[in-house]
Formats: sequence, structure tokens, C-alpha cells
Amino acid sequence: MKIIAFYLPQFHQIPENDLWWGEGFTEWVNVKNAEPLFEGHNQPRVPLHDNYYNLLDSTVMKWQADLANQYGIYGFCMYHYWFGGHKLLEKPMENLRNDPSIPLRYCVCWANENWTNAWVSGERKILIKQEYGDKSEWKEHFLYLLSFFQDKRYIKEGNKPLVVIYRPDIISCRKEMFLYWNELAREYGFDGLCYASQFSDINSYGKEDSFIRYAIEYQPNFAARWLKSSNYLFLKKIKEKVMIQMDKLFRTSFFSTLYFEKGMEYRNYDTYWKAILKHKPVHDKCIAGAFVDWDCTPRKGKKGSVCTGVTVEKFKNYFVQLLHKVKKEYATEYIFVFAWNEWAEGGYLEPDTKNKFGYLEAIRDSLVDAEEWPD
Repeated sequence: MKIIAFYLPQFHQIPENDLWWGEGFTEWVNVKNAEPLFEGHNQPRVPLHDNYYNLLDSTVMKWQADLANQYGIYGFCMYHYWFGGHKLLEKPMENLRNDPSIPLRYCVCWANENWTNAWVSGERKILIKQEYGDKSEWKEHFLYLLSFFQDKRYIKEGNKPLVVIYRPDIISCRKEMFLYWNELAREYGFDGLCYASQFSDINSYGKEDSFIRYAIEYQPNFAARWLKSSNYLFLKKIKEKVMIQMDKLFRTSFFSTLYFEKGMEYRNYDTYWKAILKHKPVHDKCIAGAFVDWDCTPRKGKKGSVCTGVTVEKFKNYFVQLLHKVKKEYATEYIFVFAWNEWAEGGYLEPDTKNKFGYLEAIRDSLVDAEEWPD
């Protein structure tokens, strides 16, 4: 089994973030400023030994790679930000490419949306716009990525480098662009590229998108979609109404506050994981997804959403079930995990002060139990 963890590079300073969010901004600012918003809320999250690392320090990625290998993580899927030739947060991946001593498999995920201020404001002001240009820009973009594809550590399927696109559905020229990239890849000795979508449902594309090989069931977002199509939301609304009526009956706000504290959305960890384990892949293009935890309140405060009932023990129980499910029901051996280091969204495998190495140990032990340790 090949466990690939999504990897966020926003743990170093860049001029654009200094301009938009203030001098010295990195994701650690959101993490450190987080506050507990209800009793038992696990905030702020604190890295083990106060390891608020800087990804421009080459020793950090070496530490991350060693940790991933020790606990059975096959590789990282690293977010890549390209806006018509303008790159953001590119240095960590470039440093990895330039240092062959770091023992880390990786692939890229082109995060192809506009950058906005949506996570702090409802106005969704565009900070940098995503435009796709023409063949000349497509070639410039491909040639930038080529040096990564040529890295022996880059994850490939056969002789095709794996390229994840966050949302292919919003690229109107995707067919022309991706087929052109396939041509260029063949010119440089590959058999084309292996495309995967992260956030889009591949079923919505139609036959014209047959060149997209995989659809990652990105979690917990896909579980939320599946629950919306079930009776989960109906039952949730009924429960909310019951809580409100209880408050009226007893002339209190206790019950509704307990259920949806200060406008936040609560997501039951068990409910979401059970949706993942119940879901059947609809075709052989599906790649299973998993998630460690979810809590975006460090970014969105009281307007955020948070998983409740999260424990390492539950994660291990659900993850080992997922390994067996993937072996029986899926056509691929990939599992994409949210995430390696999404600290401001609660999804991280890296050790923290509360759980230490618990989530990494859970993955390692699950792989051993399922006899699926990666080659």
C-alpha cells in the first residue's frame, strides 16, 4: 500500500504574504494565535518540542523525510502554486529537488484556484488571479515541472509522472493543455503524464476527460458530499430543532450552545469516518482518501468547522479498516491522507505535544497489521 500525505509548504516567509497578511507571516501565525472556543477544544495545537520550523532550513525536510520513512509514509503530495509564471512558496520543493540526499518520494499537486482572502473575509477578494494562457505558457509551466519529473524520487506510474490537479473542472482548456503536456512529456522520454484530480468528482467530466486517470476521494470533503446525499443532514436538522425546543422548554441556551457553539459547524469524527468506510468506489479511477483530524478555526475562528470525538485510537481503528477496504474494493494501492502538516486545519501527522507520535504510530501499526508495508 502506498500512503501519500498532502504537504503544505506555507511555513516560510515570502514577500507576497508579508504584503497581504503582515511582515513575517507563515502558517505558524494562525496556529499560534488559535484559541479554544468551547470546553475541551484542542487549541492551540503545539508542535512537539515547540518545533515551529522554517522550511527554508534544509534540515527540516530531511527530518520530515526520515520520519515519513520510519512510519511507512510512501511519499508526499506537495502543493504547487503557479499563476501565469508567477510562483509562490516554491522554495521548499526546489530545495528538495536540489538535494538528492533527502530520502523522500514526492509528487506535485497544482493548487490551481485563485488566491483570495476568503479564510478571513466573506468578500473573497482576489489576491492573485489564476489564468491559464495559451500554449506558450503551458510549455513554460511544463518545463518548470520537468526537472522535478526527472528526479528519481518523483512518484511515477510506470513511466508516467503522477500529477495531481486540485480542480481540473475549472480549467476550461484542460483537454488541450493536458494533452499538450503529454506530448511534451513524450518528447523528454516519458510515456506521458498520469493525471489525478484532488477535489473534483471525475464523474462530472464526461468522456472528454478520459485522459484524467484518477479521482482522489479527498477527505474529509468527499465524506461531507456523501453525507449530504444521505439522510445525515436531515437527521442533523431534526436534532438541532430538538435542541432549540429543549432550550425553550427549560428557558435556557444550554442545549443549543452545546450542539452548535457560537455558530461553528460541528462534524462528528465517527460519522465522517463511517461514511468513508461505507462508500463504494464507483469505478477503477477512484483513489481512497483518509483524514487525521479537521479543525479550521485557527484560520476562520467562530465561522470555522471542527471535528468532535477525535482520538488516535479511533484513527487507528478506522485506518486499518480502510487498508482492508482498499485491498478488496479499489483498483489502486494509493491512499491519499489529509495531511502531513496542515496545522491550521487540524490535519497533521507530525508530532505535537498532545499526541506525540501517535498518528504516525497508528499508520505504522496499521500497515504492519494489514501486512501492507510499502516497498
